[in-house]
Amino acid sequence: MENMLNHNELKKGVKFIYQNNPYEVQDYNLNFQGRGSSVMQVKMKNLITGNVISKNFHPSDTFQEAEIEKQILVFVYTNKGKYIFCDKEDKSKRIELAQDIIGDKGNFLKQNQEIEGLLFKSKIINIVLPIKLNLKVIEAPPSLKTGRAEAGTKQVTLETNFVVNVPVFIETGDIIEVNTETGEYVRRVE
Repeated sequence: MENMLNHNELKKGVKFIYQNNPYEVQDYNLNFQGRGSSVMQVKMKNLITGNVISKNFHPSDTFQEAEIEKQILVFVYTNKGKYIFCDKEDKSKRIELAQDIIGDKGNFLKQNQEIEGLLFKSKIINIVLPIKLNLKVIEAPPSLKTGRAEAGTKQVTLETNFVVNVPVFIETGDIIEVNTETGEYVRRVE
């Protein structure tokens, strides 16, 4: 039996189907209008494309709850704009996701990394990365030694070939924590 939701059940984190696509509510605001009617303003993310849109829903609107499951995948490689993953339990099962679906998350994928895949109607539709990941610095310009505390930033290349701004004391070989949502340096781990 399908679980139906009405417009005032669209709270942050709720997953529902809109125009045959699974969406997750990012933010919501209930606006009361005259004569007891209300409109729910919803900022929602398409779980397949990653696009975020805003929509207004009315009390007469109902939605089917999206059944999203998670599966552990292993990143194998990228080739010609496609990201190739395999099932953790069955390495012969390959899953391809296009660059436009993966988006900026591709900046943080390294070979043999385990990540969560999102399943919708028994099909992998996207991946979820942890908000913070530890990555190794493979290339960093030398730090300039001065008599005072070092200030400023420089750009370094991570093991995924992503370039990030870091404090000047970060060197080649350091492991740093990066925020995968903003692409920003968080801290040096080792």
